[in-house]
Amino acid sequence: MAEIDDSSAARERLASQQAALLNSLLANGPAPAGFDEQRLDVERRALLSKRRGIVRMLGPSVADELGDRFRPLFDAYAFAHPRRAGSRAREDAAQFAQWCRETGELPDNRKSYWKFWRSD
Repeated sequence: MAEIDDSSAARERLASQQAALLNSLLANGPAPAGFDEQRLDVERRALLSKRRGIVRMLGPSVADELGDRFRPLFDAYAFAHPRRAGSRAREDAAQFAQWCRETGELPDNRKSYWKFWRSD
């Protein structure tokens, strides 16, 4: 029975360590104990660049409209909104565009539909 408890505790420790590593890499969290901060920083930048490139590819009109602001805005968005497990790249691109609209960085191009009621 003690062997099962040790195995369960080991899995929980590993899961906790993995979560800390993902938080560090994807949400700009602190480096977990035992990891080299400089190496993590290199990997953070690579993962962020890859994510930014995919969003640019999927939403070129958003990137073009933002121009030079695209990179810093996307980086701010990415750190505040790390990708969730199971999320899709197209969802990420759409959520970034929505975030830009909500923060006033992009105009809200959605058409407003008004219903006019006649009161006779």
